[in-house]
Amino acid sequence: MDFIDLKTQYSKYKNEIDEAIQSVLDSSQYVMGREVREVEAALAEFVGVKHCITASSGTDTLLMSMMALGVGEGDEVITTPFTFISTVETISHLRAKPVFVDIDPRTYNLNIDQIESVITPKTKLIMPVSLFGQMPDLERLNEIAAKHEIPVVEDAAQSFGATLHGRRSCSITTIGSTSFFPAKPLGCYGDGGALFTNNDDIAETLRIIRVHGGLQRDHYIRLGMNARFDTIQAAVILAKLPHFAEELEMRSRIGRRYTEMLDDCCQTPHILEGNTSNYAIYAVSIPNRDQVAAYLKEKGIPAPVYYPVPAYSQPVFQNLGINKAEFPVTEQVCDEILSLPMHPWLSESDQDFIVESVKQAAAVTA
Repeated sequence: MDFIDLKTQYSKYKNEIDEAIQSVLDSSQYVMGREVREVEAALAEFVGVKHCITASSGTDTLLMSMMALGVGEGDEVITTPFTFISTVETISHLRAKPVFVDIDPRTYNLNIDQIESVITPKTKLIMPVSLFGQMPDLERLNEIAAKHEIPVVEDAAQSFGATLHGRRSCSITTIGSTSFFPAKPLGCYGDGGALFTNNDDIAETLRIIRVHGGLQRDHYIRLGMNARFDTIQAAVILAKLPHFAEELEMRSRIGRRYTEMLDDCCQTPHILEGNTSNYAIYAVSIPNRDQVAAYLKEKGIPAPVYYPVPAYSQPVFQNLGINKAEFPVTEQVCDEILSLPMHPWLSESDQDFIVESVKQAAAVTA
């Protein structure tokens, strides 16, 4: 059984994907070719913003966004400790300090109630992570940020396509950053990412940063990086994008069905009122997680853990001197979180088998 079924997706869109890739091969414009401009226009329209700036990965887009907003040594960036390492490592690359708040026990997104308590004169940015496929209440977060004149960057690597009161992920904050890693709901066939903004000046700065700090050959006006999006990857996204809305509906149906069947044996995803989720990861919380995971493995069901270790407990961040007792929800969730197979082509029979196995595991290991 596949945790994410990319083979079926490719078989369904094979002709379109192959033709799109072949077009790039025929043109030989492998870097920043026509398809890059086309996909940026299409993605901006899908999200509902003025500007889309594609880039080489979702990690690079986070770094680019902070560079564009002037984050640097000694600055503080408020974020969550329950996330993939790239959220925090990019802050540290700029010699800024990650400042953590605990997470909401229902959604696992950062607890917005705690944001103001950690804002200081050094706070340069707030970076919420839209985890597992849905956004936190970014409208409320924006109000807090505006009060303190702090920009917000949404780390939307897992939430592309989700909505909050009808507005797409990546369209609500100062900058939205997403990933097109193959396992994402909208993925390419390598690394890739994109940034979204309605601010003309920020968009121009991001485009400059993306190409070594200059838009004219041999003329560089600021420190930048090599973060260009490969044309072949742009072509893959262009081929997949017309099917994405349908896939989101399929994911939503499967996610709701999981929740209906599992609600009585474990904590299932809580979708906030006004939100939709793309169910990038269908995660449940269960006290005897490790035993359940081992039982599922015996049944041939992949059930990885996202994430078993908080960012502040990673060896590389021990110098931050974080007291984990200040993050009781994060600590508990890291011990209990478990992910189940999730993709648009998960059959009801496979889903039934997964659910029954989870219930059996919970009963056996209780």
